[in-house]
Amino acid sequence: MPCPRRLLQLSLLTAILCGCSTPPSGPDKTATADASSKTGATSNTTSSTTSGGTTGPGTAGSGGTKASGSASANSRFDPVSRPQTEAARRATMQRFGVELASERKLPEDKVLKLLDEARYNPTVARIVAPVAPGQIRPPRSWATYRGRVVEPILISQGHAFMKQYGAELDRATARYGVPQNIIAAIIGVETGYGKNQGSFRVLDSLATLGFDYPDASRPDRAEMFRGQLADLIELDLAGRVDARTLKGSFAGAVGIPQFMPGSIKRFAVSARGAQEINLSTNMADAIVSVANFLVEHGWLRGLPTFVPVSLPASADKLVDGGLKPTLDWPQLRAAGAKLAPGAKDAPWMRAALGVIDLPEERAGTVEFRTATQNFFTITLYNRSYFYAASVADLARALADN
Repeated sequence: MPCPRRLLQLSLLTAILCGCSTPPSGPDKTATADASSKTGATSNTTSSTTSGGTTGPGTAGSGGTKASGSASANSRFDPVSRPQTEAARRATMQRFGVELASERKLPEDKVLKLLDEARYNPTVARIVAPVAPGQIRPPRSWATYRGRVVEPILISQGHAFMKQYGAELDRATARYGVPQNIIAAIIGVETGYGKNQGSFRVLDSLATLGFDYPDASRPDRAEMFRGQLADLIELDLAGRVDARTLKGSFAGAVGIPQFMPGSIKRFAVSARGAQEINLSTNMADAIVSVANFLVEHGWLRGLPTFVPVSLPASADKLVDGGLKPTLDWPQLRAAGAKLAPGAKDAPWMRAALGVIDLPEERAGTVEFRTATQNFFTITLYNRSYFYAASVADLARALADN
């Protein structure tokens, strides 16, 4: 993959940790979203798919509810130091395994054996580590982020992908109502259409982030990753994945669509209705799983992602930074919004809407857009306005043959 794509994947992965796909949220990439991830930037980490897979379901990420697992924010399993000594880590993981086996009715000996094979990965911890005191965060740039996604190579590969898998995309669109180009764009952004799925052993990544998360101020992140580790173990013991060999992003996202284990468990489906689901090499399964994830998180058939609205000069006051639409067309008109030239009455005028901001911090400018529920559904794959807007723009480019 060209160098610019790797930069994109790292920046997307950062957005994942700030927010991407678990139950009711995206591909389980993270459990909570920071304001910075909502407006798109990249925090100190990236989306769930970098280094070979980009962000997140999750990349399908962790969309929004408390991640499953056996540890809570006040649990005795919370790391007391980062990193722990090896002996302390093993003792903590063993207690976690005993409780997990009891809660999910799993064979304790097999749970503990799998946990015993997990290794601390210092590279994963370094990637996720917070910005050092005094270190200046790079200014957020929508133009830069978008330019790494909506670029000639990814567009050309996307056209080839849609031609090669046209039948699979047709079936997914007919079944779920998610347009072909949206599905293709997500897969393109996440893994370069399946080519870059990640090289980190997922068992090690999740154990590292679950028990030695490098930011002590974010116990919620550690809890989320322990929940993902619990889901990975459950999937392994059910024979759905091999946790000892499974590779993915540094954040634990795997396969063509970069689903976190929780999203594999809850949203992965087989294109043929088979019991076995393969997201790593079966493109048909990956395609329908992306569509299913989006529908399960609120995708509405026939609704665009953005609508043709000219916003008032005070558009910044209409942005709430959230991940769901909270306005409607009458409210926007009352605030000074107008239909763009040439636009006509359409069904979206009766749907929920939201105004999003896409900042160019160095220049001090912001692009504002009016988004529908379908845009906000994409943010549950990766909790970033930048991510969802770039997916929508790539999808538009893929629709132009």
